[in-house]
Amino acid sequence: MALKFAKRVADIKSSEVRELLKLTEQPDFISFAGGLPAPELFPVAEIKRVNELLLETEGQAALQYSTTEGFEPLREWIANRMNQRLQTNFTKDNILITSGSQQAIDLTGKIFLDEGDVVFCESPTYLAALNAFRAYGCEFVEVATDEQGMVLEDLEAKIKQYPQAKLIYVIPEFQNPTGLSWGLERRQQLAKLSAEYQLPVLEDNPYGELRFEGETLPSIKHFDKVGNVICTGTFSKIFCPGYRIGWLAGEEGILQHYTIMKQGTDLHSNTKAQREIATYLAQYDIDEHITKIRELYRHRRDTMLQKLDDVFPKEVQFTRPEGGLFVWVTLPEHVDVTPILQDCLAEKVAFVSGETFYPTSQKRNTFRLNFSNMPEDKIDIGLEKMGRVLRKYLEN
Repeated sequence: MALKFAKRVADIKSSEVRELLKLTEQPDFISFAGGLPAPELFPVAEIKRVNELLLETEGQAALQYSTTEGFEPLREWIANRMNQRLQTNFTKDNILITSGSQQAIDLTGKIFLDEGDVVFCESPTYLAALNAFRAYGCEFVEVATDEQGMVLEDLEAKIKQYPQAKLIYVIPEFQNPTGLSWGLERRQQLAKLSAEYQLPVLEDNPYGELRFEGETLPSIKHFDKVGNVICTGTFSKIFCPGYRIGWLAGEEGILQHYTIMKQGTDLHSNTKAQREIATYLAQYDIDEHITKIRELYRHRRDTMLQKLDDVFPKEVQFTRPEGGLFVWVTLPEHVDVTPILQDCLAEKVAFVSGETFYPTSQKRNTFRLNFSNMPEDKIDIGLEKMGRVLRKYLEN
């Protein structure tokens, strides 16, 4: 007899990125697909020393159950970091440690979304957030997006059109997949709209520390006068993703609901991982480490942009991000990326087609490139191959 699964199982598809990563595990593949950090920058030697110190000094506590909220010194560090960088006003009591920022997104769906509720999102937006929210039966309404972020006139019109809306989801820093960042005025205006219409905003910020040039702007939360903006963050992009440690930051009343939902999900995030990160932060200079990451990624971004200028057809457009991990490529509207991807895979070069990042419109003439994970020589070789494939399709 066939098993009867929940309806949500049928509504959620496997991530195209995860499927591509299975292919690209082959050693001769050049992958621009995943949003993977550069593994050569993982501080393995330092982590080994930190691990030994942690087990010697607080081994029993590190291997025991923990509070759901998370390790207090780590929460204090996160609150101080956000206050210094993003002009927020948090204490440790505003921080909930999560199993990566992906869990923070999923918990947001749990506490805000019922069947048929509407989520407003950028167009395009982060694929794994779409899948997380879909599990709760919501519908998505895409909001027009330009170089300065979400077009807020369009957002306000759609708020009036969809009174069943429950959440606004945005990535204002080096957005996934476009790599673009919001301007200051848009951040301020969104906080005002959120207050006026009493709609919560999930401000997802996994890439904000990876700024190569330009000034760090205040977060949307900085302009939040009523407590509607909830922030996420992660150590995955500035330390190591394998730890699966991220966080939620918000008003204590809202955070209580998240904490209760997290208790039913996994009780708490990995105790040893939290304490290990906190020990590393106390023993080493994280800013020095992040500087190394920025320098390498800046160089790889520059290599990619120069090669795109050199080998892609002139009618192809692409973003020029000031940080983050991604470049977003737009082909002429009549061109379908699907066969182009297949031809590139045959050349052992991978990228992610853009349609998966659109919850409803599914535009087929865009794709995302990652520059952080491939060395410069492979960026050159991979884009050279892609350029040849693109020219074949555009000339025809």
